[in-house]
Amino acid sequence: MLIGIIAGSGLYELSDLEVLEIKKIKTPFGEPSDAYRIGRLKGFDIAFLPRHGTPHRFPPHRVNYRANIWGFKELGAERLISISAVGGISDKLRPGDIVILDQIIDMTGGLRVQTFYDNEAVHVDFTEPYCPQMRESLLNSCKSSGSDIHFGGTYIAVNGPRLETKAEIAFFKLIGGDVVGMTAMPEAVLARELELCLLGISVVTNYAAGISKKRLTTTEVVENMRLANRKVFKMLETALPLFNTERTCPCKDSLKEARL
Repeated sequence: MLIGIIAGSGLYELSDLEVLEIKKIKTPFGEPSDAYRIGRLKGFDIAFLPRHGTPHRFPPHRVNYRANIWGFKELGAERLISISAVGGISDKLRPGDIVILDQIIDMTGGLRVQTFYDNEAVHVDFTEPYCPQMRESLLNSCKSSGSDIHFGGTYIAVNGPRLETKAEIAFFKLIGGDVVGMTAMPEAVLARELELCLLGISVVTNYAAGISKKRLTTTEVVENMRLANRKVFKMLETALPLFNTERTCPCKDSLKEARL
């Protein structure tokens, strides 16, 4: 079973991935952010895509999310792992912590197309935006992990590319946000529309606006993401065997009774 991995700021390659093929794909929705790196990681078939391209050239509001997700489906992936850099909102989170997401509050809009189904009425269930089977598998493989891995968290998805104001972060905290980022949507709902399983992993690279007195910089984001990379992939290597099993989750039947 091919497993897709898509990663964002500060993570543009998988150091342990034995790349066997670099494949460019054209989709009905245009070109993905980059070519897919297809290969083997610890004996498992992997397709890797840098979300923002290599070099980093697509800001979050200009990423072709539909093409990226469609490309994974075309390659035969059934499960996706999405890795992203986020700002920490919750008092429990510190830079370097890892959050296994379970919920999203979508504050995006404008240029971001939220569906593959522009010309028909398709309403997928999005009650649980991340695959429960993948989340449980990761939890079972990381029971002995340290306190810097948090199972459960709500991602506030914003348009960007600017960072947030202090007042916005205070509001996001009030409505239950744990982290804030710019790429979870529409990525997550597009995966659901193609009946792909999705696991969301967020690395806290900085405190969100107003929580720390320090000025926010992209340099801090990239550096902290780089430092966390080894920890993220050590965690994934442990979980990969559990992801390579039969799908028993509802994700695979997302389109059943979704069309009007």
